[in-house]
Amino acid sequence: MNAPRVVITGVGLTSPIGHSLPDVTEALRDGRSGIRAVPQWGEIGQLGRLVAGPVEGIELKGRWPRKKSRTFGRVAALAVVASEAAVEDAGLALADLQTENVGLAYGSTHGSSAAQEEFCRTLFTNNSLAKIPSSAYLKFMSHTCAANLALFFGIRGRVLSTSAACVSGSQAIGAGFESIRSGAVDMMICGGAEELHFMHAGVFDMLYAASTKHNDEPELTPRPYDRDRDGLVVAEGAGTVILESLEHAQARGATIHAEIIGYGTSCDGTHLTFPSVDGMSRALALAMRSAKVSPNEIDYINGHGTATKAGDICESAATLDTIGDQTPISSTKGQTGHTLGACGAIEVGYCLAMMKAGFIAPTRNLEVVDPECRDIDYVMGEIRETTLETVMTNNFAFGGINTSIILRRMA
Repeated sequence: MNAPRVVITGVGLTSPIGHSLPDVTEALRDGRSGIRAVPQWGEIGQLGRLVAGPVEGIELKGRWPRKKSRTFGRVAALAVVASEAAVEDAGLALADLQTENVGLAYGSTHGSSAAQEEFCRTLFTNNSLAKIPSSAYLKFMSHTCAANLALFFGIRGRVLSTSAACVSGSQAIGAGFESIRSGAVDMMICGGAEELHFMHAGVFDMLYAASTKHNDEPELTPRPYDRDRDGLVVAEGAGTVILESLEHAQARGATIHAEIIGYGTSCDGTHLTFPSVDGMSRALALAMRSAKVSPNEIDYINGHGTATKAGDICESAATLDTIGDQTPISSTKGQTGHTLGACGAIEVGYCLAMMKAGFIAPTRNLEVVDPECRDIDYVMGEIRETTLETVMTNNFAFGGINTSIILRRMA
């Protein structure tokens, strides 16, 4: 018996360049930057990076009744916004989600950093737990997105939390894909979220991996694959997709955005922060094996492309070794910055936008490819109008954890 085919029937986004497929399609076409100056971070001693990719234009305060939202930090709130949109896009009612055949997989780097900061400041200032609300921990626990979403939608099936830094969102989608392919469930709500906080910027600053040269010109950074790149820019957002077995989706007359045909994940097993070409290559190869496709069938690669020195070089080498030099590649992080635990899910949404509209967005700020990056087909300058049948999107994380997802247009 063949494994069920897995399709995407709903998409929800909240990101630095837009909050719906039409919005992000326009932003990707225009090359719009979502990077902004964050001068208030200058109050943090030794923090050199004062730019970020915030989510703008969404009001979270008072959006839901307090009973529903009292355990939301910002990261969970962004996850709920994206997930509500995905559920609506899929044409689902709450009752459709509350069966044992519907599960959820969702990730973030960790919980709400702002809530954790508030907890620690209150505790250490007063040397007492007296002024800390009982709900405080629920906002910054590592599985806050998965737990709050499960409660919000009344999920009765499996709930999986993926907390794996920059592959949190893509591993959640992979987990949902595998759950449906195994026959365990018919539908999964999957995605990732991240909230903006100076701690994220500080972590990469201490590792000399954050962009610091463009604090006065935020639109000029990050610069994935570029000779003059100087590090990543942290950002926030959330992306959610509704995955279903093809049979289940067709039975209810759902609109299908695309099919997920392959997923691969691997670990370098060598270093916590320095990437491995071999580890990345294995994830890409596993995805192609899962999808039963050859490299020449991939029409476009949405690269991880964070604009770190070592990361971009290793990614380009893994791409050349595994896919070759003929497949176009670009990184949408040039427009959004690095949304960390959300990026894998958000970038699936961006891929769907490009597949539907028939173009490839170039890497913003890529002007001269770093000679140390391998000679592959970087999309730069202008958009490429083209038909995209099969798309690969790749993400890599601390811990040497790598993911690759392959999407295919439905006939």
